[in-house]
Amino acid sequence: LQGGLVERIGVRPAIKIKSEFGWIMSTIALGIIFKNVAENVWGRDDLKFPSPLPESPLKIFGANVLPMEILVVVGAVLMMLAVEFFNRKTIYGKAVVATFNDRDAAKLMGINTGLVITFSYALSSATAAFAGVLIAPLTMTGATMGAVLGLKAFAVAIIGGLTSGMGIIVGGIILGVAETATGFYISTGYKDVPGLVLLLLVLAFKPAGLFGKNAIKKV
Repeated sequence: LQGGLVERIGVRPAIKIKSEFGWIMSTIALGIIFKNVAENVWGRDDLKFPSPLPESPLKIFGANVLPMEILVVVGAVLMMLAVEFFNRKTIYGKAVVATFNDRDAAKLMGINTGLVITFSYALSSATAAFAGVLIAPLTMTGATMGAVLGLKAFAVAIIGGLTSGMGIIVGGIILGVAETATGFYISTGYKDVPGLVLLLLVLAFKPAGLFGKNAIKKV
C-alpha cells in the first residue's frame, strides 16, 4: 500500500508533466514525511527486534556466523530468484520489463503502463519490507534503520547493474568482502572507502554496471 501511495502522489504527477527529476525529489520528500510520522508514532529510540533463530553463533570455516545472517543470505537469494522468474516467465513480469524499456512503446502495444508502474512500486515496497524484517534482528529497529542500508543498496545496485538481479547479488558480495577485508587488515574507519571507490570506477568505465546492459534507443 505504501509503495502504491508513493507512486500515486509522488511519481505519477511528475511523469505526467515529463519531469526528469521531479519524481526523485517527490520520493525523497515522502521518505522524510514517512520517517517523521514513524518517529512521532513509535518514538525516536531504536528498539530490539527478536530473532526467530538461536543467537548463538555457528562455526563455519573458522568464522563465527549467526544463524540469522545465514537466513539473510538465503532470503536475499530466494527473493532475487523469485523476481527473476517473475520478470522472465510471467506475462505480468514481461509487461513490467517492457514498460521499463520503453513506456511509450509498451502503451502502444496495449499495456496499461500506469497500472504496471503502480504495481512495480508496490512490489518494490513489499521486497523492501521483507528485507527489513530479515535484517532487523541483526540491527536495531527504528525509523532511520534503512538510511545507511539504503545507500549501500543503491551502491550495490549501481555496481552490479540495475537490470540484473544476479549482478546485484554479486555486487553485494563484492562490496561486503571489500568492506570486511578493509576493516580487518587496515581499519574499520576506512571500511566504507573501497565501496565508494568501486562505485566511482564503475560509473566512470561501465555506467550500466558490471552485469548490466546498456540501453539502446533508436532515434
